[in-house]
Amino acid sequence: MIVELEQNNGVAEIVLNHPKTRNAITGPMGMALADALNSASKDEQTKCVLLRGAEGAFCSGLNLKEFNAEPPPPWLKDFGKIWRNAHLALFNCPKPIVVALEKFAINGGAALALAGDLLVVGEDSYLQVGEVRQGMAAPYNMAWLRLRFSEYIAAQLTISGRRYTGAELLNKGIAYAAPSTSDTVSAAREICAELASFPRDALQRIKTVMCAYRPEDGSAWFDQATANSSNSVKPSKVIGG
Repeated sequence: MIVELEQNNGVAEIVLNHPKTRNAITGPMGMALADALNSASKDEQTKCVLLRGAEGAFCSGLNLKEFNAEPPPPWLKDFGKIWRNAHLALFNCPKPIVVALEKFAINGGAALALAGDLLVVGEDSYLQVGEVRQGMAAPYNMAWLRLRFSEYIAAQLTISGRRYTGAELLNKGIAYAAPSTSDTVSAAREICAELASFPRDALQRIKTVMCAYRPEDGSAWFDQATANSSNSVKPSKVIGG
């Protein structure tokens, strides 16, 4: 399974599961992620979601080997829609999403990490919105940054394109917690267990009210973020953030 879903004691744990590529993004992963999120969203027993990567890393961005394959994979022509659907599933999830970021979240992977309501980052792990260094836009990273943070914070991450450690992200108010890197998943699980102990439907009520203040629905929000991004770049230059 390229994305695993385990539901236990009110927590839906979703795992990006392609460790040989450091959980790099492909079309099938995007589809499976959307399916898992939609399943967790509909499950009445699920109070919160934990999103993490398999075997010690979160996500290394797009799998450029797959994007450059000859012949092209059959999903490539539909990847824009696939990736949009994955982010819509994150945007529309009525349950709080806790992200456990081990080692790194790069470019498209960073966008997934920033989509979380609570971001738990290993102290020495890092998040990098590095598209600017390849001459690319970072539409989904920008969409999540501008939804959750100030323009100043968005500028720091997207214009510099540099790596920000968990300690730095915590200091900026982007991360919720920055435990030692080896304790990242266990710390995120403890947070989820505490959330799941809250009264029935309390978390969903809070998130529903919180999301009601969003300026637009997900489709309109992502349309705005991607309006000035090129959709005709060659796969070798696609970054996916």
